[in-house]
Amino acid sequence: MADYQRDGRRPTYEGRPLPRPEEEAVDQGLGFDLGTLLSRRRMLTFLGLGAATAGLTACGTGGAEASGSSGSTASPSTSSSASTSGASGEIPQETAGPYPGDGSNGPDVLEQSGVVRSDIRSSFGGATGTAEGVPMTLELTITDLAGGVPFAGVAVYVWHCDREGRYSMYTNGITDQNYLRGVQIADKAGKVRFTSIFPACYSGRWPHIHFEVYPDQASITDATKAIATSQVALPKNVCDQVYAQQGYKASIANLSQASLDSDNVFGDDGGARQLATVTGNVTSGYTVSLAVGVDTTTTPSSGQPAGAPGGQPPSGGPGGRPPGAPS
Repeated sequence: MADYQRDGRRPTYEGRPLPRPEEEAVDQGLGFDLGTLLSRRRMLTFLGLGAATAGLTACGTGGAEASGSSGSTASPSTSSSASTSGASGEIPQETAGPYPGDGSNGPDVLEQSGVVRSDIRSSFGGATGTAEGVPMTLELTITDLAGGVPFAGVAVYVWHCDREGRYSMYTNGITDQNYLRGVQIADKAGKVRFTSIFPACYSGRWPHIHFEVYPDQASITDATKAIATSQVALPKNVCDQVYAQQGYKASIANLSQASLDSDNVFGDDGGARQLATVTGNVTSGYTVSLAVGVDTTTTPSSGQPAGAPGGQPPSGGPGGRPPGAPS
């Protein structure tokens, strides 16, 4: 825990008033963190540590995207990007949502042969459906914070909705499909890579991708063995470009009513630790990247799915989702 000083009756850190006095210094929000980085940058510059200054500058970019603003809008033929700070600490533990498909509330794709795959656009096994949409490559780099090394060999299960906001295995009409779900084993650099499509924005949630991290491939058939459960947030400027494309029309109105700060998952810090870095364009597709720190010395929490028991999809909202339900 950081040492605090007092400025009158208001707690301060390094001489700066805390915007959230009841929280620790590490939980003061992105704006406060950037101010701290800039302050330290000036000190390093004074000491002549140019290389360290450059490193801090790189870590301190992307404030506009982290707060949910659109920033600059790239044309369909140019690249878009947003900064992420996921590697700086443990990835926040989040709900698995109502549609995990990991056996915790009914449907279990992780028991099916063929789930370990890199291209998750099509269903597998006895299903033949394919999810259409703007191409997306998802890259997650998993780090073992306990040892400070790449988390090679862990199994990462990824799932997300299609461009209509529906979840395979749960939503009416596609309960017999299992597309946009798959597992990859982290390589020696701790990296997994999935070929997919950019997900929709449905009512009540910021655009996102779910994932669970398991110790190894043998553990994926038991959802209680997950060592991390979290979500990837997608930057607004990229979402705006994608949702202007065919098939994503409903996402435009849904995104206009959502924000990272008000989202029931990312709202704690505006998605600062889960906001992906994105490069690419709508023609050739986007690469979505996030650094994921996993601390095996802590006990995973908040990873239990919310929703109807027994695998029955709730009804009511778009994509079979009840308004306000976390997913």
